[in-house]
Amino acid sequence: MYIALILAVGLAPAVFSVLVGFYARRRVQQSIHISTDRVTSDRFNRFRTRYSPEAHFVEGMGFVVGDITCQLNALSPYVRCAANPFGPCEGCREYESKEFEPIA
Repeated sequence: MYIALILAVGLAPAVFSVLVGFYARRRVQQSIHISTDRVTSDRFNRFRTRYSPEAHFVEGMGFVVGDITCQLNALSPYVRCAANPFGPCEGCREYESKEFEPIA
């Protein structure tokens, strides 16, 4: 009986310390996630307004200017294509549509 009480009293500070450590680590990780999300969204918005207001983000390619359904699109945030690098894509006479294969 006395041995169990001595073990419980001896281990209580260690268990308490581990629990407090887990709680503190979780709070620090949450604050890091919140701050990195905020920084990422700020950088995303600054990049978008700095280069072109009509640049849009395409998953897997990054920022793209112009019509991505055209084969001549440069897939770049700076230049639309070789035929019409700075002009609008609407009504472009060099437009060539891409053939998209269905995903099975």
